[in-house]
Amino acid sequence: MDTGVLAAIFSKVDSPFGFQHFSQPCLGSGEALVAISLTTLCGSDLHTHCGRRRGPTPVVLGHEAIGRVVAVGSGLDTSWLERRITWTLTDSCGLCDPCTRWNLPQKCERLFKYGHGGLSDGSGLNGCYATHVVLRSGTHLVPVPNSLSDAMVAPANCALATMLAVIESLPTQGEQVVIQGAGLLGLYGCALLKTSGWKQVFVVDRQPARLLAVPRFGGVPILSTTQDAIPANSADVVIEVSGSASVIADGINWLRPGGHYAIAGLVHPDSALHLTGETLIRKCLTLRGIHNYAPRHLDAAIHFLSKHRDSYPWESLVSPPIPLSQLDEAFRLASSGKWQRVSVIPDGLGASVS
Repeated sequence: MDTGVLAAIFSKVDSPFGFQHFSQPCLGSGEALVAISLTTLCGSDLHTHCGRRRGPTPVVLGHEAIGRVVAVGSGLDTSWLERRITWTLTDSCGLCDPCTRWNLPQKCERLFKYGHGGLSDGSGLNGCYATHVVLRSGTHLVPVPNSLSDAMVAPANCALATMLAVIESLPTQGEQVVIQGAGLLGLYGCALLKTSGWKQVFVVDRQPARLLAVPRFGGVPILSTTQDAIPANSADVVIEVSGSASVIADGINWLRPGGHYAIAGLVHPDSALHLTGETLIRKCLTLRGIHNYAPRHLDAAIHFLSKHRDSYPWESLVSPPIPLSQLDEAFRLASSGKWQRVSVIPDGLGASVS
């Protein structure tokens, strides 16, 4: 059966996407072919597109998505066929020390990341800016209830699941949190922290427009030019999801003695920290880096959305869908910052937005 597989190909920084047709892939043991329903543009893809982040090329980018299983390889239960699912950003072996001893399958010794594997790696259908993606045998599949829309779910398998990993690392007791960055991670953080009982969640950002959504997700917006509104030594926890190393000094200043600093946004080379060991020691601080997430966090993300479907305006974070054939326009729109996430679907199912 011809699946009509089409993928957008990224070959060169700041160059238009090309498009390539693929024949139906021959699935290996435990693999699944998923027809993409909707995908969203993550900030890491914007960084790759503009050259801030390096990876193999040519490549099919994209890793935030939802879809329906249309074929399975041997070893994968046929009950998955036609199921609406999302899946982990990474594929892990389940056998190495990170997978079995350290509880960090996202740091697997043979890790594969969707949207980051070149065309020469396996089938080449390794990313979600396509009509279909091939999911490998170590990928955790999560059924999606019909009560959740595509737009609610697609960003969850990166941003929301990552934020759950961040919050899992925090102390269980405390009252005040400061989130540095009012992007999607920051807004998800507001909702997660408020529903888990933290009394005050401040969100600091330098762009007034980004702060407008913060109150709708339970946070208190603070413009970076007025950040003196947060007293020094007052925060139990600071969470960095801004992507800017320049904010670290402010975070250290806000933390009380014995406070906890979670850093999750500095996933790029321009991230040197101007920080002395003495600063950490004298304030008895805990500094924790968080990168990606484990399968349990994606399970928790879908459960959280199901439980709080009507508590927050999730769909307001995602643009109306843009056809895959207009992926260049989708990237331009995402770079404008108008939407927390720009969404893309196979042609014929959506319309352009501005």
